[in-house]
Amino acid sequence: MSWVSVTVDVPEAESEWIQTLLTEAGASGLEVRDATNLSLPSVRAPAKGEAIVIGFYDDQANVDEAVAAVKAHLPSAPVLVEAVVEQDWSVSWRERIKSVSVGRLWVGPPWEKPNAPADKVCLFIEPKMAFGTGDHPTTSLCLAAVDAYLAAHPGCSVLDVGTGTGVLAFAAKKLGSGRTVGVDNDPVSVELAKECAEENGLSGLELSGKTLRHIDGVFDLVLANILANTLIELAPLIAPKVKDRLVMAGVLVHQADEVKQAYRAQGLETAGDAVEGEWIRIDMVRGR
Repeated sequence: MSWVSVTVDVPEAESEWIQTLLTEAGASGLEVRDATNLSLPSVRAPAKGEAIVIGFYDDQANVDEAVAAVKAHLPSAPVLVEAVVEQDWSVSWRERIKSVSVGRLWVGPPWEKPNAPADKVCLFIEPKMAFGTGDHPTTSLCLAAVDAYLAAHPGCSVLDVGTGTGVLAFAAKKLGSGRTVGVDNDPVSVELAKECAEENGLSGLELSGKTLRHIDGVFDLVLANILANTLIELAPLIAPKVKDRLVMAGVLVHQADEVKQAYRAQGLETAGDAVEGEWIRIDMVRGR
């Protein structure tokens, strides 16, 4: 079966109406990207105040109907019609996932084990259904922060909020952290992280779906590689867990000030940024 996508960029206020129009035109599925439904960082995000709505169709008549309905409602809205290329995802994943070397760390997929450098602390992450294989700028920026902090604070305690595959928590443990906790509200991510920890020969990690309210104690280093809107929402829960340093990523450069403001309001102070492309890592510390 061949599929066609109809992509519409609209003001957020029009998103629900466009979703309705695409559905009524026979869409077999919808994808919505907006401030509360962002895709992986590698996928095009909407402009501020806008949404991207994508309908998927297997009939050209439905495509024509969808385009006509959108144009009748919003004549100025950009509409893109594209064939959806079918892929062998098991092969395409391998083509997209690359190893990364950051400081003392090397992170790569299992099939690159023969090429893993002997002089690095190596982690092998299977790219499954959780974000965080090391090769995205947000993750590599955080890995650099983990490497630097552990070099200066061996044995420190670490909390990884939104742990995904667990790569940041694993890196900390491999570099000599003490108590290391990874939490994620996605049960699939938690199970995959546990599998990945076992595959990397790591033990003594606390990996769970617990909420921050149910995690005891404070941590020398808190890591949060999640989206900006979620970071802002969780500021009252994340900030109290910070004993010394907080490292945040998953933030676009233009979102940084709003994120910083949310954590300053919780008593933290800025301690520098690191930028890679359109992404920024924000470091904050507990006020002295």
